[in-house]
Amino acid sequence: MSKLIRPIDYKSPLDMRQTEQGIKLIKEFFQQNLATELRLRRVTAPLFVLKGLGINDDLNGVERPVTFPIKDLGDAKAEVVHSLAKWKRLTLAEYSIEPGYGVYADMNAIRADEELDNLHSLYVDQWDWEAVVTREQRNLDFLKSIVRRIYAAIRRTEYLVCERYSALKPFLPEDIHFIHSEDLLEMYPDKDVKERENLICKKYGAVFIIGIGGRLADGKPHDGRAPDYDDWTTDTGNGHKGLNGDILIWYPTLDRAVELSSMGIRVDKESLLRQLEITGQLARKELYFHKKLLAGELPLSIGGGIGQSRLCLVLLHKAHLGEIQASIWPDEMVRECMELGMTII
Repeated sequence: MSKLIRPIDYKSPLDMRQTEQGIKLIKEFFQQNLATELRLRRVTAPLFVLKGLGINDDLNGVERPVTFPIKDLGDAKAEVVHSLAKWKRLTLAEYSIEPGYGVYADMNAIRADEELDNLHSLYVDQWDWEAVVTREQRNLDFLKSIVRRIYAAIRRTEYLVCERYSALKPFLPEDIHFIHSEDLLEMYPDKDVKERENLICKKYGAVFIIGIGGRLADGKPHDGRAPDYDDWTTDTGNGHKGLNGDILIWYPTLDRAVELSSMGIRVDKESLLRQLEITGQLARKELYFHKKLLAGELPLSIGGGIGQSRLCLVLLHKAHLGEIQASIWPDEMVRECMELGMTII
């Protein structure tokens, strides 16, 4: 069910021409910085993949991909990608990428089951990246070091945009704060997930929440994750599990926490089997991607996705994704957005 966040006294600091120029500036500059920080090479991404290979990203494990028959393949079904989490790992193997290096793709997707609001669209554009790691790098310290590099690239881009447009003022803090989802639950036991995220982000400005996907002390996960890309079950000490997480920032324009990236160290053979068992999906072992991983034919890796339109929204101080990208929105939402000063493309 779609819902609209209504900012109070909103007025875009940029007109439509400046907005389009700003989108171009952000996409070009951040992409180059991300590639430099993480030593990534660009690869061409698919818009769709064949159904039944286990390559498409299952996100939270319940979203339905857009499918269509291919006439020249005997009506074999293809799926529009949700993201490229597993495809990228196959690509690392195909390109024989060495540890310390990786790939990124300019990914476009359709998520037909998305609940539409200011921050969620049917159309998804993101920088999908993946890098090869060693067995010794599968730990929290390494994960945090990568998060800091990504956050540095985001802040560098914010500085450039604010230099270009004097109406924009930087608001991101210098450092990003780390907290495990279990500790966050302990801090705010009477709050739901979104309330916990809002409280911690308002306190620190930028936060990386570790451990997304596994059940917490209250019996529920902080958020859902499919069992076959992020490692959310490896023990990291102090009763904590998980080598993945989300980058969130406090966004004053909408007066709430906004997720900019979901990322993590990927499953190895042991954690894949463990997570398939936990989720009751051991049958996936027979799929193409999973067979290659279990046979040791795919490198250990870390990866994630960074929303392009959402990063542009935040850095250009916009209030709705429809001000950044051309998509489909409910007529009532478009009408109300216009009344509130949000010009939908």
